[in-house]
Amino acid sequence: MNATDKTKINLFLTTFFSSVIISISVFFILKLGDVIVSFRYFYYSLLMLLFQMFVITYILRRLQFNQIQHNLKTKKWTINTLIVGDGENAQKIAVDLEKLVYQQSFVGYVSVFKKSKNPDRLKILGNLYEIQSIIENYKIDRVIVALDDDEAAENRLFKIIHQLYQYDVEISFTPGLYEILTGSARIGKLGINPLVSITGLNMPDWQISVKRFLNFIIALIALIISLPLFVFFAIRIKFDSKGSVFFTQERIGYHGKPFSIVKFRTMYQNAEGDKPRLSSAFDDRITPFGRFLRKYRLDELPQFWNILKGDMSLVGPRPERQYYIDKITKEAPYYCLLYKVRPGLTSWGPIKIGYTDTLEKMIERLNYDIIYIENMSLFNDLKIVLLTFEILFRGKGM
Repeated sequence: MNATDKTKINLFLTTFFSSVIISISVFFILKLGDVIVSFRYFYYSLLMLLFQMFVITYILRRLQFNQIQHNLKTKKWTINTLIVGDGENAQKIAVDLEKLVYQQSFVGYVSVFKKSKNPDRLKILGNLYEIQSIIENYKIDRVIVALDDDEAAENRLFKIIHQLYQYDVEISFTPGLYEILTGSARIGKLGINPLVSITGLNMPDWQISVKRFLNFIIALIALIISLPLFVFFAIRIKFDSKGSVFFTQERIGYHGKPFSIVKFRTMYQNAEGDKPRLSSAFDDRITPFGRFLRKYRLDELPQFWNILKGDMSLVGPRPERQYYIDKITKEAPYYCLLYKVRPGLTSWGPIKIGYTDTLEKMIERLNYDIIYIENMSLFNDLKIVLLTFEILFRGKGM
């Protein structure tokens, strides 16, 4: 039984069971309070309602299904797929792609090195330096990184993935290139060759939608409720030291794109100077009132504005500056995996590690954040929020 037949059976069954539930619910709501004259007429009416609902719904859904299948088979709807790499591994993936009757269209290869061993020169669209124009010109939806074993050094693989994250494309790579991640990323099958999805999330789509909706509502309510606190904090910050009330800084967020994070200023003006410096609990650059704000993490309150804008989420990995990302990736090149989700106000990493005043702690926090991403759910988000409140109430922010 092929995938199309399974889809047809699934379509029939889901339509039938949905019709049963809906028709019974609607029937009893309409008949609520009515006097039953005849049970035979009662059951006959129910069956007729079920029959009509099922037939009409199934016909409409089947017509829609047939139209979708037609659009996919004729390539009117298709996923334009690009392969990074042009060696034997890439050629095997290309053969599988071309065997597919519909869904995906193999567009071509992107060469990793200047000298290519691929005999199909016409399918090589360019090299990695031209990846942006290739994605834009050919309207690429999916990129598969398929390097040969001699090309698949850890740094090279994640350097390519890091480069791809800035584009709105699905990213996959062939397992075996980096065995450490094959157990933590979702694996889907393309013909006989398995692929590891980098951009796919384990969190169901409906939970992702609910999470974004809750982020917006909670951020809006939090900003309104905390407005008196904002006024009080602004007065205290200005009284404590010279400078602006808010502190903005460029951080790297979703899909590796920069955004400006907002905080209450907790340090003296121009405390950092020209070179970025990590902060600690005993940092003499922190103002007296700033120390109080940090202890209870109240300096993070303005970030509800970032959440409202969509730059951040309530729960997610803490965003970092490019300067420190460059340092982290030298030791942990898989940092780019954080780009698959929006950064957050709180997450599993900050709860376990707290303020990161060393590079080692930043890498440790990164590992906890990757564990969070691979286990994302609304329930886990709730647990993290509750643990964050515990930290706030105990004043363990620093």
